[in-house]
Amino acid sequence: MLRWLKTNHQALTAIGAMVVGLAALFIAWDQARVMRAQQHGAVYPILQIDGYYSNDGDTTRLGAGVRNAGVGPATIESVEILRHGEVVEDFGPLLSVLPESANISWSSMNGRVLAAGDDVRPVDFQWPTADMGQGFEERLLEEWATWGLRACYCSVFDRCFVVDTNDRAGRPEQVRRCERPDTEAFEQLGGAVPGAPPPEEDTP
Repeated sequence: MLRWLKTNHQALTAIGAMVVGLAALFIAWDQARVMRAQQHGAVYPILQIDGYYSNDGDTTRLGAGVRNAGVGPATIESVEILRHGEVVEDFGPLLSVLPESANISWSSMNGRVLAAGDDVRPVDFQWPTADMGQGFEERLLEEWATWGLRACYCSVFDRCFVVDTNDRAGRPEQVRRCERPDTEAFEQLGGAVPGAPPPEEDTP
């Protein structure tokens, strides 16, 4: 073995060059991986969704807020309405509990870009506190506790995440992509009338 080593200098040089090349390749790959992680971390959006209820004496408000607590912009692709953790199409049961004097406002969310530190209220209900009868607040809060929102959003590097009001302790869950629906989840609020029964379907 020692004799072979003494007489095969070129082979040893080639093996050494290959080892050095492999080491350099690994270092370059590792540095690129670290740089990618740093780039994504520098623009990592974190959406937080919270419901709110306030009573300042004259006006009572109920709704939900979405805030970007991360360090990069978030493109919100879709927002779904949840009741008991299941996706529903509208706020029907909640609207039936609200006073008829309730004022309803909503914001379009599909495709909205939320910068770091910005927030938006996708849905907000407010009404005169004097219109709340006995036992109304208890019934309202009991119903409101069953509702929530789920949002799917992406970073500038097209890394996508899902977050909802039922996951307050954990981080947003990463998903492969977000599907943007054709309709806005809150559009039906534009013509909604609190306390009114749903419209009857036409019979053929």
